[in-house]
Amino acid sequence: MLHSYTKILVHLVWATKKRDKLLTKEARPQVLEHIAAYGRDNNISIDSLNLQMDHVHVLITLLSNQKIDDIVRLPKGESSHWINAENIIPQKFSWQRGYGAFSVSFSQVELVRQYIRNQDEHHRKNSFSEEFDAMLRKHGFDPVQTDESV
Repeated sequence: MLHSYTKILVHLVWATKKRDKLLTKEARPQVLEHIAAYGRDNNISIDSLNLQMDHVHVLITLLSNQKIDDIVRLPKGESSHWINAENIIPQKFSWQRGYGAFSVSFSQVELVRQYIRNQDEHHRKNSFSEEFDAMLRKHGFDPVQTDESV
């Protein structure tokens, strides 16, 4: 085979420290644009992105030379630093340790895009804890909650 073809879609989820609802309606657009710009500037192929008060959903296309851990760790660390440096919120901000990374079949990509896009609607009915526990169960994990989990 002369060429390699990869299309690895990953749905990433991470939360604010202690799942505190720190990202206000006013702060969210700034942080959202900052994460999107960071992705563009650092070869992170972001397909869909949504920020809630206490967590983030990102659909990415993982390049063949990228590791999921780096793709999550770098924007988390950089955006946390930026939020604090720019005083986007009044208190010290940090993301919680850990994250969720779930593979997405190409045939399901539009459903995942819609799911990410419709987070505001979704969270009128379900909390982030309920949502994330359901995601874990759907992907074969036992949703055990600790302070250090997503």
